[in-house]
Amino acid sequence: MEVFYKIIAMLGGLSMFLYGMRVMGDGLKSSSGGAMKAALSKVTGKPALGFLLGMLVTCMIQSSTATIVLTVGLVGAGFLTFRQSIGIVLGANVGTAITAQIIRLMDVKAGATSILYLFNAENLAPIALIIGIVLLMFVHKGAAENTGTIAMGFGVLFMGLIAMSDAVSSFGQGLSDLLTAFEGNYLLGFLSGVLVTGIIQSSSAVVGILQSLASSVGVRFCGVFAVIIGVNIGDCLTTYLVCRIGAKSEQIRTVTVHVLYNICAAALIALVITVLRAAGVLTDGLWYTSLDSGGVANVHGLFRLVPAVLLLPMSGVFARIAEKLIPDKPLDAEDEDILTNLRELDSHLVTNPALALDQSAHLIGHMADVALHNYDAAVQQLFDFDPKRSDRIAQREALLDRMADAANQYIVGLSPYVTRSVDNQVQSFQIKALTCFERIGDLAQNILHDQQRLKDSDKDLSPAAREDLQGTLDAVRDILVLTVDVFKSDDLARARTIEPLEEVIDDIVEVMKTRHVDRMTRGVCDVYIGIQYENILLNLERVSDQCSDLAVYMLGRDDQSISGHEHLYLHQLHHSGDRAYGQAFRDNCRKYAALLQMEAQKPEK
Repeated sequence: MEVFYKIIAMLGGLSMFLYGMRVMGDGLKSSSGGAMKAALSKVTGKPALGFLLGMLVTCMIQSSTATIVLTVGLVGAGFLTFRQSIGIVLGANVGTAITAQIIRLMDVKAGATSILYLFNAENLAPIALIIGIVLLMFVHKGAAENTGTIAMGFGVLFMGLIAMSDAVSSFGQGLSDLLTAFEGNYLLGFLSGVLVTGIIQSSSAVVGILQSLASSVGVRFCGVFAVIIGVNIGDCLTTYLVCRIGAKSEQIRTVTVHVLYNICAAALIALVITVLRAAGVLTDGLWYTSLDSGGVANVHGLFRLVPAVLLLPMSGVFARIAEKLIPDKPLDAEDEDILTNLRELDSHLVTNPALALDQSAHLIGHMADVALHNYDAAVQQLFDFDPKRSDRIAQREALLDRMADAANQYIVGLSPYVTRSVDNQVQSFQIKALTCFERIGDLAQNILHDQQRLKDSDKDLSPAAREDLQGTLDAVRDILVLTVDVFKSDDLARARTIEPLEEVIDDIVEVMKTRHVDRMTRGVCDVYIGIQYENILLNLERVSDQCSDLAVYMLGRDDQSISGHEHLYLHQLHHSGDRAYGQAFRDNCRKYAALLQMEAQKPEK
């Protein structure tokens, strides 16, 4: 039973290590998510630059898997091409070795009077935990919370390592015998590295276990080098399986290059070691040398760095092989359109809310374009009806609905990962924004249905009604184009100009309704045509209302006094005597004076 409890203790230490590494990585990602995206998305076609960026980002977030998943997401989102991602992938393989270098602090030995004593794992861990809990519980600021999370993760990671070291020291003879077996059977060592890494899903954790063994019972180079090679292969296979789920062709090529590279790197290391051993360069003294935690970290680092530097010039070869293995799937026009407009949404980015919300904003921008396109097509049907155009409008509306559903699910799915209030505000705004554009698409469809009913009844609008309607359509298009541009540019100043234009459009619609009633009383238009005309005007007014709603939601995103009180804000704006609002209203009245046929004046609401 004692052995059982020791195993439980070792697994508990491993659990703490994995959790600590995850917490530390989450803290680093939260504090540097925007910087990571900006850096990675500016990669050019130079593999060396991508290599350095991949290495740097992995050092920051302590996980090659996280970097590669992020890279795969950027490829899917169109920020990176497949070939640009290759250098990042190779760099990520090297950057992950930094974790082992941090863990080597376990080997720091110094007296209590030395400054180095502070960096002993048994002292560093509780200090990091104390700093972390103080920042998290008593300093309520975003930057402090991120720093506290990083410190807590760092402390938990080392506590896990200490627990593992204490547990494995109890199995000294058995573990020594196991590693001795690997010294005579390198295939067994290699396969064990692949298998254990595949189960734990973290190369850093497996290397950490080896470092714990090195610190407690000792290991030799000939007993662990094959295991470390296997760890590298197991790590890339795990990443491949994670990133392949629901991925596009270019994304699958990226992780395929990761596998191809690691296989070539493993073969290269094995070949070099065999040649050096046969040539006597790798002497018995080196072959059987004992390694401490730092020695394991150095071997792991060399096995990551040297192949990467040697194989980096072959990145084009890896790309061509991956393109041969993963050809593009043939797509029809409809599927191509859907993929183009949905490409920003990638499940691999959800753990980084800032980056994921940036992708969903791009998709909502595409939704805005689709809604505007359908509005223009519906307006064209009023003056030049074409059944084929009606079919395309229906297809585009179905696409818009699909985009809205996908975007809504994606944004809501980010909720478990949203910890910052600024991300929460953006998340809320985006859900409201996509709803506005989806409704504008519905209203364009309604306008088409109103026209279709006139067509089916063999009736049409009078020339006078068409002339009045054309001006209203133009005014509504102006506010819709302005709204789409304001959303894409995130221009708060111009967002404030939407509401006064919406108020003028309300007045225009009222004038148009009055004129049409006059035409009906004079017998120029019949009642049925009048009903459809009123419906068209109502839908146009609702389009401008949605534009106004989106502008106010945008202002409320950055001004919490508006958020949740939009109607009160508009009421106060209409009655406040705000000079900018009044001037914008009067300017629009002058612009559309021919439609209003009234003196330009400030509205009395």
